[in-house]
Amino acid sequence: MHKRATLFKFIIPSLIGVFMFLFPLNIDGETTIPVAYLANALNELIGYDNVVLIVVILINLSALLTILFSWMVNPGYEFLRNLFRMNAIWVILRILGAVFSLMAYFVFGPEFINSEVTGGLMLYDLLPTLFAIFLFAGILLPLLLNYGLLEFVGTMFAKVMRPLFTLPGRSTVDNLASWVGDGTVGVLLTSNQYEKGYYSKREAAVIATTFSVVSITFSIVILDLIGLMDRFFLFYMTIIIAGVIAALIMPRIPPLSRIKDDYYVEGRSIDETVPSGYNPLSWGYKKALDRADEAEGFGGFLKDGVKTVGDMWFAVLPIVMAIGTLGTIFAEYTPVFTWIGAPFVPILELMNVPEAQAASESLFIGFTDMFLPAILIEGVSSDMTRFIIGTLSITQLIYLSEVGGVILGSKIPVGIGKLFIIFLLRTAITLPVIVVIAHIFF
Repeated sequence: MHKRATLFKFIIPSLIGVFMFLFPLNIDGETTIPVAYLANALNELIGYDNVVLIVVILINLSALLTILFSWMVNPGYEFLRNLFRMNAIWVILRILGAVFSLMAYFVFGPEFINSEVTGGLMLYDLLPTLFAIFLFAGILLPLLLNYGLLEFVGTMFAKVMRPLFTLPGRSTVDNLASWVGDGTVGVLLTSNQYEKGYYSKREAAVIATTFSVVSITFSIVILDLIGLMDRFFLFYMTIIIAGVIAALIMPRIPPLSRIKDDYYVEGRSIDETVPSGYNPLSWGYKKALDRADEAEGFGGFLKDGVKTVGDMWFAVLPIVMAIGTLGTIFAEYTPVFTWIGAPFVPILELMNVPEAQAASESLFIGFTDMFLPAILIEGVSSDMTRFIIGTLSITQLIYLSEVGGVILGSKIPVGIGKLFIIFLLRTAITLPVIVVIAHIFF
């Protein structure tokens, strides 16, 4: 029998975790979640310019320590080895991130690197938000992960998640945090569970590339950009419908279906069968209390959180800076995405999408940054076309300046080539769905 203290150890941290990551708040007319609200409050308290400077210092410190521990000294601590001892490609990417951050901060070197639509966009618009979200999400994630909530929910939802999305039941909380909360928080949670051996390579890749949708707040920003705030309900319902259809299909086709169900930590595959004598509720409750009983005290909680924050700050921020800057350079200074979109003009015309030429030019540029399609399309006169491209920019999900960069910076086994293929497939699956809904309501 479990003691009452164990029950409280399961319920209290889990409820706090659900509140922090999943509970929607309406503050000053904007919908957010407590973790994102705390992140914004911290940035305001520290001061925007100071946060940018801290980010530059972290990225450059990461590059220096990576050079030191990868090429000169073998550190004694396992945490330092895992964080800073990298192969040549990752060392170069971290150095690139450091160089780009210095160019954007001190405004020197080629303009195509430090401009406000490339390196400046990454350093001033995105990374300060990631810095603060990584801090609070990293510290507070153990509330969701370590005290039995995933075991309880996982057992309850195993019979739903497996047949629908080919995922373990415990991913339900992860998927909700990703979808309702924030895509980067979802990737952080997924990466953490993958490294601890609770998800296989395939499961981690599916969750990160299928459910890490941008937050409702970001959706509102997109809607405001395209001038359709009065259509919010239709807009978000379309995102949900198209997103769920993509989530049903994507895990069953390559490249996600071909990723092996191997584990980062051997021997940790999760058995979700319910033993005789139990039902899913009672078995989930027992597993949750067992997990809570094993959980470390406050010291272990804090240590786990600090490690996660360190991993995100020193491993992910430099990669987002490097890859995000390179991606936006391609988007802004080359015609690559216009060329890729050109063959789709006849397809869009066949779908009766107004101003198909303008729509085609913004179809694939979202791979670099989520805001670029909305910015490119905001001048188009057709409400339907703006609606289609705005909705598509969110359901495409993979964009290098945030979610894609965070995935590449994590240990989730999806490279940039697979990411682009997944992006194209999501576009092909969700675009017809969005167009059909648009034709019904416009």
